[in-house]
Amino acid sequence: MTLAELLWIVVLAFTPGLELRAAIPYAILVAGWSPLAGGTAGILANIALAPVLWFCFDQFMAVVLRVPALARLWEWASARSVRKLDPVVKKYGVYGLAIFIGVPLPGTGVVSACIAAWVLRFRFRDFLLSSALGCVIAGAIVTAVVASGSEAFRFMYKAVEP
Repeated sequence: MTLAELLWIVVLAFTPGLELRAAIPYAILVAGWSPLAGGTAGILANIALAPVLWFCFDQFMAVVLRVPALARLWEWASARSVRKLDPVVKKYGVYGLAIFIGVPLPGTGVVSACIAAWVLRFRFRDFLLSSALGCVIAGAIVTAVVASGSEAFRFMYKAVEP
């Protein structure tokens, strides 16, 4: 466990579209961390992304919406997030957003949820709670899949001792 590896985990967890789906496999498969350490680091890094996004989002959007091409991309992304989330959030509230974050599929995660929470006018504490719950759910799923996948093929090779 080196500081450089931890930094890469944080960078991957903060990267839109990758987040936990890349940070945890990197930690376990590339850096060689235990599933507990890799999963925990990825989850905590992804949870840390939520308040950073929330507090930077207004300033970021003020800049983005001034550029016509980015404004069109924003319209598409926000409409997509709201279309996917609105029925779930109306029915389940904070837990609906947590479930959205917790399903480790492309297009779901803290970044997409921040867009939807901003458009749906979530309060900060509700978004933070949803993000923390969703990151734990997604992190547990990704860690379990990576840990079982990396061990599932161990029978196919034999360690040779020198």
